[in-house]
Amino acid sequence: MTLVLHWFLPTGGDSRELAPGPSDARREPDLGYLCEIASAAERFGFEALLTPTGTFCEDAWITTASIAARTERIKFLVAFRPGFLSPTLAAQMAATYQRLTGGRLLLNVVTGAEPAELARFGDWLDKDARYARAGEFIEVVRGAWGADAFDFTGEHYRVAQATTRRSPDPLPQIYFGGASPAAERVAAAGVDCYLTWGEPPAMVTERLNRMRALAATQGRSLRFGIRFHVICRPDSSSAWAEAHRLLANVDPSAIEAARLDFASTQSEGQRRMAELSGGTADGLVIHPNVWAGVGLVRGGAGTALVGSFDEVADRIAEYHGLGFDEFILSGYPHLEEAYWFGEGVVPRLRSRGLLPADTHDAGPMMTFR
Repeated sequence: MTLVLHWFLPTGGDSRELAPGPSDARREPDLGYLCEIASAAERFGFEALLTPTGTFCEDAWITTASIAARTERIKFLVAFRPGFLSPTLAAQMAATYQRLTGGRLLLNVVTGAEPAELARFGDWLDKDARYARAGEFIEVVRGAWGADAFDFTGEHYRVAQATTRRSPDPLPQIYFGGASPAAERVAAAGVDCYLTWGEPPAMVTERLNRMRALAATQGRSLRFGIRFHVICRPDSSSAWAEAHRLLANVDPSAIEAARLDFASTQSEGQRRMAELSGGTADGLVIHPNVWAGVGLVRGGAGTALVGSFDEVADRIAEYHGLGFDEFILSGYPHLEEAYWFGEGVVPRLRSRGLLPADTHDAGPMMTFR
C-alpha cells in the first residue's frame, strides 16, 4: 500500500519560532494565509489538512469550509470534540459538507484532555467517561448515516429515528487517537484510522500490535497514522542547524512553564511526549533523524523528522514498514516547510514507489531562506 501524506493547517497562527516571543513575527491565521498553505499542500499531492480544535484556534468547520471554496481537491481532516454537539447534528453537518465539497471531509474525533480547556466548554466529565461518550457518539453518527433511521439508548446519548437528509457519499473516514486503555477500546470498536504521535519504533510497534489485536476481537481491522513535525533540507547539516536555531530561540522560562503544564496533564499521549524530551536540551535525538526538541515547549506532537531529503524519506519508509500508511506532517513555518518537503522529499518517496505517480504540474520551484 502506498503512503498517504497529510499536512497541518495552523489555524492558531504561524511563526518561524517554536515559542514566539513578543518581538517575534507572527502570522495571523487569516483566510489568505491559510489558503496559501492549502494551495501548497494541494500542489505537492498531500491528501488532507489536519485542522485543530480548541479555544487557541479558529473553528475548524467554518475555516475549512471557507478554504474548500478556494481550493480544488485537498481534503480537510476536521478535528472536533464529540461532547460539544449532538451526534445527529454532527452527522448532518458532515453529510452536508461532503456533498457541498465533493467528498473532501475526514473527521478527527478528539476527546480532550486538559481540564481548564474542557471547563471553558462546560465539560466536566472525567477521562473514562469522555471516552465512553465518544464511543457512543461515533456509533450514533454512523447509525444516522445509514439507510434506515437509527435508534440508540446509551449512558450518554438517547436518540430516536436519527437520520440525515441523505447519506454522505463517500462516508467520511473517522480518525482518532489516544494512548490510554479507554481510548484504545474506543478506537478498536469504531474508527477507521488510529493515530499516534511520533515515538521511536520500539514504542509504536508495541502499540500497533496491541491495537491490531484489540480490533481483531471486534472483528475489525484498522489503518494507522502517525504525527510528526518535519525539518528537511538538501543536506543533513542544514536541517540540524535549523533545528538548533529553533531551540536556541526558545526562552528557558517557556520550557519550564511547559514542563509544569505537562506534569498535570490527563493525557497519556502527552505524558509520553514529555518523557521523550526529558525537559532538557540533552538527549533529544531519540532515534536516527527523530528529534524530541519540539516537545520541550509545545504540547501535542513533540517530535520532528530532521535530516536531508534522503534521510527523512528513509525514516518515513521505516515507519511505513512498521505499519503506518498515513503521515500527518507540519513545520515552522508551515508554508515554507511544505515547500521544502514537497520539493525535496515527495519526489524521493515517489521514486521508491511509496507515493503514486505525480499527476499534476507542481509549478516552479520556490526557495525560502
